[in-house]
Amino acid sequence: MEFESRHQCLIYEGSPSQQLPTLVTTIRRKLDEGYRCMYLNSRPMVAGIRSHLAATGIDVVSEIAKARLVLSSEPSSATDDGFDVDLMLHKLEDALDQALDDGYSGLCATGDMTWEFGSQKNLVKLLDYERRLEELFHRRQELFGICQYHRDTLPLEAIRQGLLTPRTLFINETRTRVNPHDAPPGLSNDWMGNPELDEMITALCQLQRAAS
Repeated sequence: MEFESRHQCLIYEGSPSQQLPTLVTTIRRKLDEGYRCMYLNSRPMVAGIRSHLAATGIDVVSEIAKARLVLSSEPSSATDDGFDVDLMLHKLEDALDQALDDGYSGLCATGDMTWEFGSQKNLVKLLDYERRLEELFHRRQELFGICQYHRDTLPLEAIRQGLLTPRTLFINETRTRVNPHDAPPGLSNDWMGNPELDEMITALCQLQRAAS
């Protein structure tokens, strides 16, 4: 692997199902490393990853029963006001604490931001969430995660913001890249107009297509 950090960003276009094989490989690796693995997405995508996991020989029913594997299509941070940043981060850290209490090495979590934010797509909340999530990764060394950004369903501004925070860009299960646009706290808004962001987004989507 070229480089790996624990907070990764996956930017892609096309059918979300095309990302399932590489995510399954990553989940299998983290299971082997002793992590509890959590996948958060829509009901069809959860059904899809169950099928892909089973096809690789994982006893999905048993792993879910043991809580070694958590597959959920229930929004974990929805309130009457839409996406709740505080609630999401609180639940994520609680899930990490529970995994450690249960004897796991840590928690590996991945979710699709289109599904998590629903129809709201509040860009201010999104940037706040990614910044504070990065702080959580710095504070909790046992946490590993991949934030998925679907170019076809999120506003371009949301993809740009998603690109500004994680230290690492996820290409596939064996390839990651250091994020050249990782912005220091407080500077992200100033960097939003950088044309190199759009060039990087296009290049990442091309890499995803080539790797699939």
